[in-house]
Amino acid sequence: MKKLLSLVLLMACLMPTSMARVNQVQDLQERFQSPDSEASPWIFWYWMNGAVTKEGITADLEAMKEIGLEGTYLMPIRDSSRVQFMDNCVLQGTPQWWEMVEFSMQEADRLGLKMGMHICDGFALAGGPWIKPEQSMQKVVYSMTQVQGGVLNNLQLPRPEIKESYYRDIATYAIPISAVNSLVIRPEVTVSTGEAMQGLVDGSSKFRSTTDAWVQYAFDQPFTAASMTVYPSGTNFQSLRWRVAVSDDGVHFKDIKTCQPARRGWQDTDAPNTYTLPETTAKYFRFYWTPEGSEPGAEDLDAAKWKATLAIKQIVLNRLPLIENFEGKSGLVWRLSPRLDEKALPSTACVALKDVINLTDRMNAYGHIPSLELPKGDWLILRMGHTSTGHRNETAGGGKGLECDKFNPEAVRWQYENWFGATYKHIDNALLSRVLKRMHVDSWECGSQNWTATFFDEFKARRGYDLLPYMPLYAGIPLESAAVSEAVLYDIRQTISDLTNEAFFGTLHQLAAEKGCLLSTECVAPTMMSDGLRHYAISDLPMGEFWLDSPTHDKPNDMFDAVSGAHIYGKNIVQAEGFTQLRALWKEHPGMLKTLGDYNLAFGMNKLFFHVFCLHPFPDKYPGMTLDGIGLYMHGSQTWWPYAKEWVDYFERCQTMLQAGQSMRDIAVFTGENLPSRSVLPHQLIKSLPGLFGQERVASEAKRQANEGQPTHKTSVGVVAAKNMVTADLWVDPLRGYQYDCINRDALIRLAKAENGRMILPGGASYRVFVLPEAHPMSPDVQYMSLEVLEKIAELQQAGVVVLLPKQRPVAQTSHREWATYDLRYQSLVNQVWAKAEADKCILPWLDESLQAQGLKPAIRFYDENKQLQDEIAWSQRDLIDAQVWFVSNQSGQVKNLDVQLRSQYPCLSYWDP
Repeated sequence: MKKLLSLVLLMACLMPTSMARVNQVQDLQERFQSPDSEASPWIFWYWMNGAVTKEGITADLEAMKEIGLEGTYLMPIRDSSRVQFMDNCVLQGTPQWWEMVEFSMQEADRLGLKMGMHICDGFALAGGPWIKPEQSMQKVVYSMTQVQGGVLNNLQLPRPEIKESYYRDIATYAIPISAVNSLVIRPEVTVSTGEAMQGLVDGSSKFRSTTDAWVQYAFDQPFTAASMTVYPSGTNFQSLRWRVAVSDDGVHFKDIKTCQPARRGWQDTDAPNTYTLPETTAKYFRFYWTPEGSEPGAEDLDAAKWKATLAIKQIVLNRLPLIENFEGKSGLVWRLSPRLDEKALPSTACVALKDVINLTDRMNAYGHIPSLELPKGDWLILRMGHTSTGHRNETAGGGKGLECDKFNPEAVRWQYENWFGATYKHIDNALLSRVLKRMHVDSWECGSQNWTATFFDEFKARRGYDLLPYMPLYAGIPLESAAVSEAVLYDIRQTISDLTNEAFFGTLHQLAAEKGCLLSTECVAPTMMSDGLRHYAISDLPMGEFWLDSPTHDKPNDMFDAVSGAHIYGKNIVQAEGFTQLRALWKEHPGMLKTLGDYNLAFGMNKLFFHVFCLHPFPDKYPGMTLDGIGLYMHGSQTWWPYAKEWVDYFERCQTMLQAGQSMRDIAVFTGENLPSRSVLPHQLIKSLPGLFGQERVASEAKRQANEGQPTHKTSVGVVAAKNMVTADLWVDPLRGYQYDCINRDALIRLAKAENGRMILPGGASYRVFVLPEAHPMSPDVQYMSLEVLEKIAELQQAGVVVLLPKQRPVAQTSHREWATYDLRYQSLVNQVWAKAEADKCILPWLDESLQAQGLKPAIRFYDENKQLQDEIAWSQRDLIDAQVWFVSNQSGQVKNLDVQLRSQYPCLSYWDP
């Protein structure tokens, strides 16, 4: 191939020996030359601050039609209480507002445009003023009271945290302990600068540092600690990285713990951070911090994207043993950390279930226990209940209110009835049937939840046992053993994931279908504890998002979740919110955006949604309305708008071709059974497939992750951030001629089958190689595997699918179920599966530079004039009945003279320039 400039479409096909094949090729050619209008991009249309006029609506929609967009998602943002751009602003939900919405539908109908609407006011996520506290997202809360055994009269238990004036009790327990924390016995606090910092005990101070530092707690008498709780200042990642040391003389210190932060997303302020400590008695506890060794940041470690600066608000030492990261393990926040084992949390530190006393029937609704007799010793009275999380659809205006309970179908239906469903009460239904085609759920920006009023029943129905005896786990109190505690917490997270998909997305899908609409959904991770791919089984139109020149906010994992979710669940259309940016500079134009757009087309997007077109109420004033500084300025007043149709036509043509046939990828990578979970990005696979990445990439990735010196850089929009953070442009063709999807537990167990040596799925996806990666931060517990997954691996393996396994064999199942009768079979199956993998040379790491040893040549490879393999060319492959379509894009910014090697059975090759 000569001079690969930017993008080409290659079409390989059989010689036209039959009329059917001739017709297929001619059909593709006709669609390429005259693309399907249904393949044209859409755009987000934000109505800002109630500044809406009919003149603006008409001008905006005509501008969209002018450049060939197929449709738009109407999403009002905020109201005039924050800023007022005009007199007579239109408040969401009023008759005037519905009049404007109906007018927009009429104009869209006149112009032949389609529309979609969000499930609520604003863009996140599903709430409104009609949601009462009891209908809102719920979380488990608790209070702890320490008492001495004996006869106790008139015991008054403090009410746990309450939000939105709503609280209901769940259960109350008496737990034998010996516990006092450092809030009760107050230490003297000093820091490495020599200052006294007493407020770090109760959170009334803040300590900051950019260089090596320490915080010291000194007690008058030896203090025994078994856990610690850390409260960062804001979302400061560095305050979660400590080396804990102890001393009896304040001079000679011994290390007892290195605190590793859990993986976490950007919305991480709903809970503190707990670490399990080896039970230690000492007079001095010192917490050392250094910027060295800090990870550079990624979507699963969001706060680490910024500078390596320590900002700590509070450290609490607890005598009570607590489960590390119980806040994430109970689903209160999106966090992931490895399971604790017997060494980290000995059974002697756990409370036996037989010793826990259920006091629920002894306490009244006001927390009063008239009389109680407990055995001698120290006891913890744990009062547990649930309250609202307090999260709202923060970007809304007149429709702003509490987020609905995502585990309660009736609350979800009520949300629908008062917003999207209300459209059918205010606007002519015949008009809506022609125009309103989609219901959209945007990015999840309302935190997580871990309770609903029916959670006990839902848990028992799904997991097969009663959760009530295990409720203290929600407070971090370990029961029976580390293994039992972790397994029950895993079952809690499984139930949360089930309910998120069934009660929330399932209900919305049903409601949308009743109106003849398709359900469009963005990602749930990394904010809602869930399986990040599973809701795409329900969604009609999966959506990810990618950002322009905003590495701290870009979403490569979001894109991969949507792409993989669509492929494994048989959804042909992969939407993408595209070209969102942090600080618009008013210099953006299609020429500078094309390479990024091409990258995402090659990555799997085939339905672009431009972000963002803000309704401009005054068409004669320039430049127009913006979403503050966020988003690409797409508007009829844009200077290059008269030329934008060619750019839109380009996307329409490419997307027409990329919607044809079936996406073809050779490899499926297992996301693992950890929860939360999401797609596996290339940097998480290097340890498993170093040969496919190549020595140069392995070395560069090791250097990036080492992050020596914690270098920062200033982006073009002035944001200072970690230079070595994970960015999408690092991974154009990471496996050098192979592409992969990710497959989750649900699709693997429920849908995957073997046929002709490939793992196939009902939607058409097919994979020759199935990889279960070595442990990585988002899948740290590969030694735990369910029987269902193990059985599926054996089935695929026996049917000839190439299954690459980690060295670590499973040692235990994931869930706490009564499966004692399966133990012998489980171990036998583990031995069988791993023995076959060893015999077939399918144990990771994979060191060869290709998979030819397993009968799979690279799908495509690019070589320069010196025969050097190139990895700066983005590509994707679509298979039709008797043809293949290859989309190829040069991402290097330089003209390339390349030789291209294709793996194809078809002798005829065409070169199409879109």
